[in-house]
Amino acid sequence: MPIRFLKFLIPAAAALAVFAAAPLRAQTALTFSTFVPLAHPINKTIFLPWCEEVAAATAKRVTCRVLPKAVAAPPGTFDAVRDGLADVSYTVHGYTPGRFFLTKVVEMPFLGDKAEHVSLAYQRIHEKYLENAGEHKGVKVLAVFSHGPGHIYNSKRPIKSIADLQGLKVRVGGGVVNDVAGALGIASILRPSTESYEILSSGVADGLFFPIESVASFKLEKIIRYATHLPGGFYNTSFLLMMNEAVWNKLSKADQDAIWSVSGERGARKFGKGWDASDAVGLATLKAANVDIITASPQFVAEMKKKIQPVEDEWIKEAKSRGWDGARFLGELRAEVKKLAAAK
Repeated sequence: MPIRFLKFLIPAAAALAVFAAAPLRAQTALTFSTFVPLAHPINKTIFLPWCEEVAAATAKRVTCRVLPKAVAAPPGTFDAVRDGLADVSYTVHGYTPGRFFLTKVVEMPFLGDKAEHVSLAYQRIHEKYLENAGEHKGVKVLAVFSHGPGHIYNSKRPIKSIADLQGLKVRVGGGVVNDVAGALGIASILRPSTESYEILSSGVADGLFFPIESVASFKLEKIIRYATHLPGGFYNTSFLLMMNEAVWNKLSKADQDAIWSVSGERGARKFGKGWDASDAVGLATLKAANVDIITASPQFVAEMKKKIQPVEDEWIKEAKSRGWDGARFLGELRAEVKKLAAAK
């Protein structure tokens, strides 16, 4: 072989050997399923920014690939992630009645006025007490959180007392709010949020229990005529961001740590802030649509609390029968929310 070719091949071979010896840059594209449109605030202000943070934290070794359509209807999302139909998604615990119990702690009435405070407090209580209860087998819990305080919206009449609620058919999202509706003597209709416009516009429901944000997100301001906002909110909703457990276990420890750095408490706080920002937009939308907005009087709030106290008492009683100190969990949650609110 001519010497001039040997001079070329020797350094080239050495370079190839170095390249072959270097570790390959592992990359994982997590399939992400969402059951609401990408323009919905939960995607725009919560999950898409979280995906961007995951990519940044892992130096793009882990990214999200948002699927063009949901892999399951909202009530089936937990099972879909557990069974590997999607790597990552979120769900509402109350969409599958009877399946989750301890997560109801954050759905109790009058917890607070800011989703940020409630969500961060909930994440802390979850990590301290709930995550070892075995209610999320098959998935890795990345964060738990809540939307903003739930209020009353309807197309029939102003709601200034419990008596005004009687005779209304109200859409609810599942969980404790179902029990609250029952305690108030209201005919409730359990449907996912994505069906809200259809059932309200068709007359199947007269009203809804929703956070402020959702009225605008689902374009209900032209149908809704009356809003009653209750200080502290008379219910919350428990949300879960989750990853398929097998997928999580295949990630390197470095990438797991990086993903957790933008999830957990940090994620719960940011998710709550996202809801609060969306609530502000929702309130502006209600005002622009000339919806009659009523702030519940102290008398109405006291009347509500008295009526729905048995819901809380029953949950604590059942928790005790299962070997859990529900009173302690709820008491610490409320104290943590109060502390966070006072720090602002």
